[in-house]
Amino acid sequence: MKKTSFPVFAITGAVLASIFLAACSSADPVPEDQFYRLKIEAPSKAGKALYPGTMEVGRFIADGLTAGRPIVYSETGKAYQVKEFHYHFWTQPPTVMLRDELVSYLRAQNVSDTVVTPELRANPDYIVTGKILRLEKVVGPNPKAVLEIELGLRKASGGKILFLDTYRMETVSDGPGVGDAVKSLNTSLTAVYEKFVGDLVKK
Repeated sequence: MKKTSFPVFAITGAVLASIFLAACSSADPVPEDQFYRLKIEAPSKAGKALYPGTMEVGRFIADGLTAGRPIVYSETGKAYQVKEFHYHFWTQPPTVMLRDELVSYLRAQNVSDTVVTPELRANPDYIVTGKILRLEKVVGPNPKAVLEIELGLRKASGGKILFLDTYRMETVSDGPGVGDAVKSLNTSLTAVYEKFVGDLVKK
């Protein structure tokens, strides 16, 4: 009976394949994606509208990284270098999320008779603009979150600027996690919107 022989390279390939499969089965699982939202507590509704008519809040603007859904961070002492977290995302682009939260806040505060977004194609009397300058976690010995927003109000007719200012908040986080930073950003966002409305009251 003739003996069957197998090429050495075939045996070697099978051994390598077995080693590769064993290595893959023992590798750490890929982390699951985590999603976060900024959701502030709206205050109780105020009395008479500060700005009678219709107020439109446009979509905020931001630079490329800040406008994206991945949560960004910087390191202590390296404020000019920003990176993206892997597996940690906002539920919506920040330019939309912060706009929507401001709409809810302005409605609750009765800043105007009606507060809308551009999608409704209303004929507004006033337009609120927003620019996100910083929205990030700061990694380091003392973890914190930084929020910096430019907010403005102008008349729709003629474009006269009624108010424009920049608000910056640094809030210490309870821990080093991304969730801790999101909690800090919620606190900062509430404080910024409260200050913005307070400034509009003074106008």
